[in-house]
Amino acid sequence: MPCVAAETRGSTYLKSIAPADLFPGADRFGPADARAPAFPVYKGDTLLGYAYLTTDLVDTTGYSGRPIDVMVGLTPDGVIAGAKLMAHHEPIVLVGIPVARVEAFIAGYIGRNVFDPALSNASAPPVDIVSGATVTVMVIGDSLLRSGRKLAGALALAGSDHAGPAQAARTIDMSRQQVEDWETLLGDGSVRRLLLTVADVNAAFDRTGRAEAMDRPEPGPEDDTFIDLYAALATIPTIGRSLLGDAEYQALLSRLKPGQQALLLAGRGRYSFKGSGYVRGGIFDRVELVQNEAGVRFRDKNHKRLGSLAAAGAPDLPEIGLFIVPETMTFDPAQPWRLQLLVQRATAALDKSFVTFDLSYLPPETYLQAAAPAPAQGTSPAGPLPPAAQTEPPAEIPLWQRIWENRAVDITLTLGVITLVTAIFFFQDMLVRRPVLYGRVRTGVLLFTLLFLGWYAHAQLSVVNVLTFVDAMRHEFRWDYFMMDPLLFLLWFAVAASLLFWGRGAFCGWLCPFGALQELSNKAARRLKLPQVKVPFALHERLWPIKYIIFLVIFGLSLHSLAMAEMAAEVEPFKTAIILHFVRDWWFVLFAGVLLLAGLFIERFFCRYLCPLGAALAIPGRMRMFNWLRRYRECGNPCHRCAVDCPVQAIHPDGRINPNECIQCLHCQVLYHHTQLCPVVVGRLKKAERRAAALTSNPSLPPAVKAATAIEPPAIETPAAATAAKPADA
Repeated sequence: MPCVAAETRGSTYLKSIAPADLFPGADRFGPADARAPAFPVYKGDTLLGYAYLTTDLVDTTGYSGRPIDVMVGLTPDGVIAGAKLMAHHEPIVLVGIPVARVEAFIAGYIGRNVFDPALSNASAPPVDIVSGATVTVMVIGDSLLRSGRKLAGALALAGSDHAGPAQAARTIDMSRQQVEDWETLLGDGSVRRLLLTVADVNAAFDRTGRAEAMDRPEPGPEDDTFIDLYAALATIPTIGRSLLGDAEYQALLSRLKPGQQALLLAGRGRYSFKGSGYVRGGIFDRVELVQNEAGVRFRDKNHKRLGSLAAAGAPDLPEIGLFIVPETMTFDPAQPWRLQLLVQRATAALDKSFVTFDLSYLPPETYLQAAAPAPAQGTSPAGPLPPAAQTEPPAEIPLWQRIWENRAVDITLTLGVITLVTAIFFFQDMLVRRPVLYGRVRTGVLLFTLLFLGWYAHAQLSVVNVLTFVDAMRHEFRWDYFMMDPLLFLLWFAVAASLLFWGRGAFCGWLCPFGALQELSNKAARRLKLPQVKVPFALHERLWPIKYIIFLVIFGLSLHSLAMAEMAAEVEPFKTAIILHFVRDWWFVLFAGVLLLAGLFIERFFCRYLCPLGAALAIPGRMRMFNWLRRYRECGNPCHRCAVDCPVQAIHPDGRINPNECIQCLHCQVLYHHTQLCPVVVGRLKKAERRAAALTSNPSLPPAVKAATAIEPPAIETPAAATAAKPADA
């Protein structure tokens, strides 16, 4: 059912457009069709097709948060005969992108059939994407197709009978796990919006024709917001992770039964979509979920209140709730559905008048994939099945397994780097004796960690993952939803193993993308001769406990509310710098930039003093099995070379290595074997040389004894090569 408040928008634009703009040769518009918000277009007495406004049929919200209005002419067989951009508020188009380029994009759909299978993939429009306005034009293209199909179905046009089976053979692609910001979610249709003003609501009640309702208009300015309502299917991984955050999303999955879905509804304005009826009767009577004309209302037991949205740039909405679809409703997440909002108006002491508004929703094509065809019962490719086999339904492949199959290449590369780091630790003595090779290997691993694991695969662990795991242990632990993201699962498995063997350093020093970004940027700063600040050790050991305090605060909040804990976890700049590539609100970017700027002068500044994830991993890391970092008796007394050169000052002045602060970079082990940079090694070599010289100068010794006392040079790179790549810069 179309939104009654929007039915007149198309008729308004008819006054400023000619019939020939949509259908060549057309000379007049007919009266509005009773079945849908569309207007027949004629040439003489010949019906050419129908004119309609995309916004009247589907949500067309772009980056601006306001609809993009396009008038479309659709032929009776589903072909777009014409399309014209009528109004928009897109900032990227208002400033910088010529409107002509957007109009040329729209013109690329003219002559296309909305049921053409080639157009079903939203990532492959029939014309080139306008660079710099990707989301805007994708919203337009998507709205052209969806509105055309919806109108064809409402008017029973030719071809509309093919839309149903095509949609029925779709399913949600659960392998898409990326995190998006609010504007992207709103722009691509992941979040749908219904905005009603006071004027919209008053006009809707006026159309009821009930005098008692018309005589009690909503007070206030006509352009005041009556309700600004948002809806999204929260069980789609990208949407759920973006809006809820990883912790809340995993908690939601743990509550759902197989195949069960959940919606996220949020709103603001003078009208509450929740109302107060659920407090008395337990039913949210102002909203109804409708699909295929089957509807259901939510109960309080299926509702969870949220304090805020996790998506970057999301508005501050006073009403946010998660609603689990009851098992009594057969709900297909890949099919269109609508949320029906009931608006009531008191007309007497005990009487009320009602109007309804629809918020339509269809998951964006990018989240859909073709469903595997189900074989007919009792048959197989080779013929009928035996009776025994007919009684056992085929086993369904677990969802997490399908996701792993889709990401086989990413998994292989991740396992490769984990294996390499493991080999580095097991054979570290062979590597650290070769400073040049060590420097190249370490830089290569850090580059792979940053570019692939971080910026490409978004496999950045967070303290939120720790909180999610603890919350699952407190309630109902299930392996399947921890395995939904294969790269994060593999990294956590590697972290768990390394904590038992060596402590937290294997991850923090080698496999953390943000840690890699800090170290590589500091390496560049050193090459540019930027001064490095040496924090006095007395001050340093009073600063590093800050990260443990931050972790304990976040952990305490998680016991009360995971949503609040995830908000506090924004002290981690991982989402800004790694997941969202710095495309975020300016204050988040500024915070991440300040931390990276500090890291140019104090290596790994964030890791040392603020990282709650590092603190969380350091606590169990005390139980490590191995301590393979070698030390001399002279370390700390009198030699302080390693303590001075340690990149994170994890070595105390007395020579002890603090395992809680050590990132296992192996820099001290390079120094341990270095024949030029380690004072202990240099001193021992000089003593050995003096003893050898004294022996060889003794004429009474036979030549065989002198040869036996000759000094064997250590197995290390030549002094020239070692000096060319000082470990301090490795």
